[in-house]
Amino acid sequence: MARVAVFKGRDARLNKAIFWVLAQQDSLTIYDIWRKLRTRRDFTYIPYNTINRRVRALEEHGYIEKSGERKTKTGFTAILYQLTARAYLAILLDKIDIDNFIEKAPEASILSAMEAIIFAKYFLKA
Repeated sequence: MARVAVFKGRDARLNKAIFWVLAQQDSLTIYDIWRKLRTRRDFTYIPYNTINRRVRALEEHGYIEKSGERKTKTGFTAILYQLTARAYLAILLDKIDIDNFIEKAPEASILSAMEAIIFAKYFLKA
């Protein structure tokens, strides 16, 4: 399997869980993400501020984006977040076995993958 940077290190499990929650729902606030994560066995006692920091870091890296606002029960405005195409690509690359893809993929798929990689390497230099 290809290891994507967002799924490495000490935040890997939490990042995957946040991606999973946002992939199941359309757009959620940080509070909603926290409440849904707390229903999972591994994250029962995770503090809200940990989720808040992680969501903001994922937004800074371009994996999550703001998708709107919603009024809360207390009258405040909360920001809604959703996954970006970069996040969905990271999920797919984390699940794919590169060696298996190279051996068994049709020629057209390999050429498309090569084209995307070459484009990213040479035209998107930052």
